[in-house]
Amino acid sequence: MSIQKVKIFYSFFLLISSFTYAQHEINASINISDDLRDWNIKQEIIYKNTTDKALDTIYLYNWLNAFSDKKSPLANRYAEEFVRKFHFASDEERGGTSIQSINIDSEKITWVRPDGHPDLIKLILPDLLYPDDQLQIKLDYNQRIPEARFTGYGYEENQLSARYWLIKPAVYDEDWMIYSHKNLDDLPRQQNEYKFQFTLPDQYDLTTSFQTLKQSEHSGQSTIYHVGGNHVDTKVYINDNSSFELIMTDYGNVETNLISNNLTPEIRALVIDRVMRFLNRNLGEYPFDKLVVADTDYKASPVYGLNQLPEFLRPFPDTFQYSIKFFKTAVRKYLDNTILINNRKDQWLINALEMSLMMDFVDINFSNTKLLGSVSRFPIINWSHAAELDFNDRYLFLWQTMARQNLDEAINAPQDSLLRFNQRITNTYKAGLGVKLLKDYTGEGQIESAIRNFYRSNKLKRTNSAVFKHHFQKATKKDLSWFFNGYIQMTHPVDFSISDAIKKDGSLKLTIKNKSDIALPVKLVQLKDNKVVSAQWLSPFKGETTVTIKHGAIDRVAINRDLLILENYMPNNFKAVNTLTRRPFQFRIFEDIDDQRYSQLFAIPEFNYNLYDGISIGNKFYNTSILPKNFSYKLSPKYGLKSNALVGSAAIDYRHFFNDSENQTFSTQFGANATRFSYNFDLFFRRFSGFINFVYRDDDNLRDNERHVFGIRSVNIDRDRDITNEVDEPDYNIVNLQYYYSDKGLDQYLTSFVDYEIAQKFSKLSFTTSYRKLFENNRQINLRFFGGLFLYNEARDSDFFSFALDRPTDYLFDYNYYGRSEDSGLLSQQFIFAEGGFKSQLDPAFANQWITTVNASTTIWNWIFLYGDAGWMKNKGKSAQFVYDSGIRLNFVEEYFELFLPLYSSKGFEPQLPNYDESVRFIVTLDFKTLLGLFKRKWY
Repeated sequence: MSIQKVKIFYSFFLLISSFTYAQHEINASINISDDLRDWNIKQEIIYKNTTDKALDTIYLYNWLNAFSDKKSPLANRYAEEFVRKFHFASDEERGGTSIQSINIDSEKITWVRPDGHPDLIKLILPDLLYPDDQLQIKLDYNQRIPEARFTGYGYEENQLSARYWLIKPAVYDEDWMIYSHKNLDDLPRQQNEYKFQFTLPDQYDLTTSFQTLKQSEHSGQSTIYHVGGNHVDTKVYINDNSSFELIMTDYGNVETNLISNNLTPEIRALVIDRVMRFLNRNLGEYPFDKLVVADTDYKASPVYGLNQLPEFLRPFPDTFQYSIKFFKTAVRKYLDNTILINNRKDQWLINALEMSLMMDFVDINFSNTKLLGSVSRFPIINWSHAAELDFNDRYLFLWQTMARQNLDEAINAPQDSLLRFNQRITNTYKAGLGVKLLKDYTGEGQIESAIRNFYRSNKLKRTNSAVFKHHFQKATKKDLSWFFNGYIQMTHPVDFSISDAIKKDGSLKLTIKNKSDIALPVKLVQLKDNKVVSAQWLSPFKGETTVTIKHGAIDRVAINRDLLILENYMPNNFKAVNTLTRRPFQFRIFEDIDDQRYSQLFAIPEFNYNLYDGISIGNKFYNTSILPKNFSYKLSPKYGLKSNALVGSAAIDYRHFFNDSENQTFSTQFGANATRFSYNFDLFFRRFSGFINFVYRDDDNLRDNERHVFGIRSVNIDRDRDITNEVDEPDYNIVNLQYYYSDKGLDQYLTSFVDYEIAQKFSKLSFTTSYRKLFENNRQINLRFFGGLFLYNEARDSDFFSFALDRPTDYLFDYNYYGRSEDSGLLSQQFIFAEGGFKSQLDPAFANQWITTVNASTTIWNWIFLYGDAGWMKNKGKSAQFVYDSGIRLNFVEEYFELFLPLYSSKGFEPQLPNYDESVRFIVTLDFKTLLGLFKRKWY
């Protein structure tokens, strides 16, 4: 096709498209380097003022430049979530934009980047741009594409997927819709007329959603012309082989490289046809020439759970696994490219449609698929409640993982205000569950019809949640105001209860309470042998309502049994009619998913290790299942294989969350625990403690890492006497008051701890503060101060209660020492960063009057640090002594796996001293829950 013919075709294309809703025309010539990373772009924007205001300013989105600055909103978000890879990457790895020139109508203009937003461009117009007028913006700029490891999009091993490579006009909808890139995939979608000329090395294939007009090759380069009318999706995929295949269906064409090697091309085509037919019937016709479904897009938003499974573990049939992965990616692209909203504000709307359709797709096509797949048939596992659950039950379970921790957030909250786990997973599922609730509440077919009408009336138009609400309310005679004005704004789970059930003349009068502050409907069911006999919806209410039913041959009644209204605490949702208990009792072996239809007790094998008991094995009996509960208990008896003795622990506690926004206490927890283990060979300790903790975390901003904890506890220790050391106190009771403050981030980390202890023979006060700073050049500095003072001390016959310089005696048995009484050998070298915090073992090792120390370390290279400690310590009857040490710190995983190699200290140059290997200290964390916290912190 000649260039002249291309121009004629494009002119005709624009003429046809002018009758639609396109705002601007964007023409660009893109030259891509041999390594694919560097793009030179010469771009023209015909900007049309479609507003009713005269504009003196125009904003542009340049989101790729968010990678250029370690202080950008994107970088700050990574720091909040402890994502290290962005901060430690080089400028070349992160990429960015270099603008050569910006002209308006052939004249250079003034432009700036708003403070704190390097990914936005503000153009200062030389003259007002009146409604319906247009102007020409010309840009010449270079883009360095970031590596894919940051967001999933970018360069990776001879392939590239570019998401925000193009500078676009900002959306104006009553006001400028301007916000920065935070890796939320929420750049405001907009329709534009596009004409692109890509030039790239000819060994690569380029895939877009645009129509290809012409492709030519010359001197090792390919030049490809693309056009797209009213297009939204501008993603570009470049591969060194033809990985994308075109599937033509009766419901639209699909180009995809999301391929399962375990399925034949024919089976994949049938799956794709089934998905497109489903979307066409349940939404409407896709308005573009083709739908591009890329493997990159799936990896950016995978089916949670499937993406955690290794390749060799395939609990689901290949057809199901491919279907669900393809559907998840296709429905999101389908909606993103046609429903134009303020994504940061109204993303819940897309989430609700996506998850609702996905649930329906599974129910229709894979109704017998279980949550655990084929694993549910394995012996022992098939006894569990998890094995009974269907695949679609996963959405409720994953919501509960956050709700049980009081980390639930409103469905319609802005995307950038949400915790990572909520934004990526929970709120998406919660929105879909909300649509499922409406379907059950309104009756079959009404909400499905509303979804189709909304899509067909609003595709390729700017819309919002008010329009969404209108279509839903129009589809039913039932009032849905409780959902749109209350339910989607809820930040805390509901609590329903049946308080009274009075029998009279064959009827049953029930008193039902709704403890939330909004009116909600609830489903009432009658049960016989744990099976539903009848069901009815009660109209929305708050506070208390009564209902009278004919109870007939039933043994229990229940409300919200299927958790259609998201609720955490279920025991008070049941009422016995002809039985003694609200819920049947159930005993489960091994960890399981909570089944709130039963009162459950779990048992699981458990083991511990210390030098004196060796490996201690036994069973833990508890009530909490996989998900936490407000009230929990556990009993963990064990047998020490080395000590040949019964050891173990028991605990009970209750946690109460304050959901009143005016109450600044986030939670209160109180309880008691008891422990018995060996503290030396043939010597045991028994520890009994009662406690209460008050925890504050900003309930209005859960992304804020700031925490306050105030605690009171009483610790009673009873130890077997050591006849070789009669001066050590064998029995004692200590009352301990603590205040802990923390504000932890990747680039800045601050904690402070005040501790007061009082016992019969001593009273002591200590203060610890730690500060860590990560600079833009990747150098890190760590500072810590510790100060301790005895208010009185009558226990100076030994140093058991004294402040320790390098190895605390841990008389409260708080620390996880593997050999707590060892003063030689490997386990004596275990380092606990507490009290003095010294790494070298110096003399004196304890202070029975006061102590002050400073600990510091800084980066030498990568994970190799130089550390230094200095301090003064005072013992009764002796002068204050100054001590110091220094050395190398190998920080493999901070606070979890570290080595300390002493160099120079008060003892001299330590490597020249005898038995230097015994001076090396280590931190090794074996506790699974502690390690899990390392991975959880980026999510919540």
